[in-house]
Amino acid sequence: MLLDIQLDARPDAAAARAAELATTGVEGLFTFEGPHDVFFPLVAAATAGVDVDLMTNVAIATPRSPMHLAHAAYDLQLLSKGRFRLGLGSQIKPHVENRYGATWSRPAARMREAVLATKAILTAWQDGTRLDFRGEFTKHTLMPPTFVPGPNPHGVPPVLMGALGPLMTRTAAQVADGLLVMPFHSHTHIRQNTLPAVEEGLRERETPSELAIYPQAILAMGRTPEEQERADLGVRGLLAFYGSTPAYRPVLDAEGWGDLQPELNALSKTGAIMEMIAKVDERMLETLAVRGTPEECAAELHRRFGDLTDRVCTYFPGYDPGVEQVRDLVTALGTVTA
Repeated sequence: MLLDIQLDARPDAAAARAAELATTGVEGLFTFEGPHDVFFPLVAAATAGVDVDLMTNVAIATPRSPMHLAHAAYDLQLLSKGRFRLGLGSQIKPHVENRYGATWSRPAARMREAVLATKAILTAWQDGTRLDFRGEFTKHTLMPPTFVPGPNPHGVPPVLMGALGPLMTRTAAQVADGLLVMPFHSHTHIRQNTLPAVEEGLRERETPSELAIYPQAILAMGRTPEEQERADLGVRGLLAFYGSTPAYRPVLDAEGWGDLQPELNALSKTGAIMEMIAKVDERMLETLAVRGTPEECAAELHRRFGDLTDRVCTYFPGYDPGVEQVRDLVTALGTVTA
């Protein structure tokens, strides 16, 4: 099983951090839409010649024009010599409207169109065909030769889509090149909710093709009791944050913990972070995250995802396990067979 991990560095430190992480043997690095631009650290890594796959995981699509997304994807595919994947995702209404200042409505329909429009632009550049995309939310019909970059020598980069709920997951299976399974989930939720939605979407796919599935996992990894305690605290904080979000309640429902979501949500509005963290007990931690030594984490990742994929994305929220432990995780993932 191959491993992608987060490139957790500002743009001015991204090249050095990417080079350091690449020494562990990871297959790829990804960025998320956090306190810095989602594309700039990848540009820094690519121009530094770091020889790993690079991915946005995810770039928030709805506030951006598909033309902007296509240009960024094309150029990162050039810089990385064909090792770029464009991961797109939506956001909840308060963030789209109040943080991005954009319009929020029918998120799955908007994501469908964002993926299709971006792919249409990239394909038109690659094949030299006329751009004629006419959607409900966006239209792209003007592409004078001055603005055409021409065929990308490394081909068209894959466009992936992040999803959690059944409608968004079904949409991703219909139109994207790959599905990024959001990291807040459980083994039960994936089997009961995600995979049936994927099957429905694949039956409605206009162009028959394979859909890559990229599960994501939150890891609490350590070798000593002190390391494990630090990792557990960071992971509990992220789980509490996700669990407070109404859109993520179905994951808790799948495990019988749905009533916890409004409790966490109420606490989040008062800033009671430590109280939220205390609500995430040991059973929740081990169900919603992957916990243990690098070897134990590798075995659990194989157990959860080995029948779905040969590649997984992992997060180490609020702590740094260190390069050696990441290297051990990569090695273990390459040797575990069941």
